Amino acid sequence: MAARHLRILSGCNGALLSVRFFSDSTLAQEPIASTAIDSASVSPSINTAENHSQLNNNKKHSAPSSLKHAELAKFSAIADTWWDSEGPYKPLHALNPTRLAFIRSTLCRHFRKDPYSARPFEGLNIVDVGCGGGILSEDLDPETSTIEYCCTTAEKLVEEQRKFDAVIASEVIEHVADPAEFCKSLSALTVSEGATVISTINRSMRAYATAIIAAEHILHWLPKGTHQWSSFLTPEELVLILQRASIDVKEMAGFVYNPLTGRWSLSDDISVNFIAFGTKNS
Repeated sequence: MAARHLRILSGCNGALLSVRFFSDSTLAQEPIASTAIDSASVSPSINTAENHSQLNNNKKHSAPSSLKHAELAKFSAIADTWWDSEGPYKPLHALNPTRLAFIRSTLCRHFRKDPYSARPFEGLNIVDVGCGGGILSEDLDPETSTIEYCCTTAEKLVEEQRKFDAVIASEVIEHVADPAEFCKSLSALTVSEGATVISTINRSMRAYATAIIAAEHILHWLPKGTHQWSSFLTPEELVLILQRASIDVKEMAGFVYNPLTGRWSLSDDISVNFIAFGTKNS
């Protein structure tokens, strides 16, 4: 079913919701435009106690949230290590240039922007759902002058009727309570014919062996318990969930790690880590 909708890229060189808004428009009058919500982060300016309190208050006064509180507690405990490139988030720091390459390529193509420009996303409002410490967001907008961190949930943003040209949820969906409802929220945040980008881990035996057994228990790249294999989605499941949320997946690529170079690259191998780009149906 999914094959006729996808173009696999090859050879190209959470919901702990700490949300980050940024606009790449130099003409913007207000620091509002795009968001970031990462499954394993807190805003650098918000301490863990404040983060829990704010999210609990949001829960009392807003629609049901995709927030999984066990995940929130787990990642809040190591929130002060976000920018430690040798700490628990070392894999994300290493993966960042590769996922950024896919995002930059697909968004520039979709919005007809120059990928070689110093500010290729100028004029676009982008929400990075699950931005964490901003590892991805700050590479999307290196000047960071138009980025604002905000602690909230995707559902709360939908309630506020926020809309964005592009919605990104990188390494987040495997940590939410209900992936289908989460994707509906992402879709609701996306303008008609806007873009949605999601990266996650495949629910395959190879992923269990590498992303959990090897990464968490043998190599200790990640704290034990970071991921639950049963929470992973297969590419086919993600495509179906997004289709039901009015998002048509156009491109998909895998991330593969080379232990000799210590670097990640894009591949057509989506058996473990993968990323998908889709557009909101008009």
